[in-house]
Amino acid sequence: MVDLKIFLNEIQTEIEENCTAYKLRNKVDKNCDVVILNGFPLKEDKVLKEYDRLTLIERGKIPTKDELERVMIARHTPNVHNKLKAGKVAVLGLGGLGSNIAISLSRVGVGEIILVDYDVVEPSNLNRQQYFVKHIGMKKTYALKSIIDEINPFVKIKTKDIFVTKENIDFLKECDIVIEAFDDPKNKATLCNMVLRNFKDKYLIASSGMAGYYDSNIIQTKKIRDKFYICGDFEHEAKEGEGLMAPRVAICANHMANLAMKILIEDIKKD
Repeated sequence: MVDLKIFLNEIQTEIEENCTAYKLRNKVDKNCDVVILNGFPLKEDKVLKEYDRLTLIERGKIPTKDELERVMIARHTPNVHNKLKAGKVAVLGLGGLGSNIAISLSRVGVGEIILVDYDVVEPSNLNRQQYFVKHIGMKKTYALKSIIDEINPFVKIKTKDIFVTKENIDFLKECDIVIEAFDDPKNKATLCNMVLRNFKDKYLIASSGMAGYYDSNIIQTKKIRDKFYICGDFEHEAKEGEGLMAPRVAICANHMANLAMKILIEDIKKD
């Protein structure tokens, strides 16, 4: 009988030819009621092929730390995990945009995220930002790091409790992607100009227009020039009578996070 190589719970394993996913599950652990093949939960049995990735999960059981990372990897499209894990992204501003962006990037397994903000969590933040009542008064960097540690303990988090100026942005040298997530238009413009002028080798993702409750579909991602992108509707900035609300802010934030993920997977070459 010819043996095939597959990845079982992300560990290379040899199986017999014509072995099926459920047959292997029954042999390994019949209690596993979630069977994920190549990133997608199986609804019916399938014959396994060379280098398939099969993950077996017992629903409701808390895995060990080693098992947890393998389970999280299982839901990715195969072969993207290592590229995301090698990525380094700085999120500047941890409000409605930045807190959503950082959480999305941590959930997909970006290896290192630098959280940058000088402010504390306030009650007025809770309508759109990913904090809880218990975080009121905490530094946003500390609060968000504590949330991410609960979501994905395998992400390396660095924090910078600073107001960003041209004198203190050298830390961006270590990043692949810089994400601008400030509230104030002047601060947005200043940061973008500093990055474009001083860090021409970095990808820059900025934002413009996500206030109110307008049509979701007018929020888009635009390439402005090489390595510089802006996400938003380019029109509806926050102002009196038209505030920032969770749904549209999160839509824009996830445009930005999705673009960063796409760049790490497709555009950045790692040794």
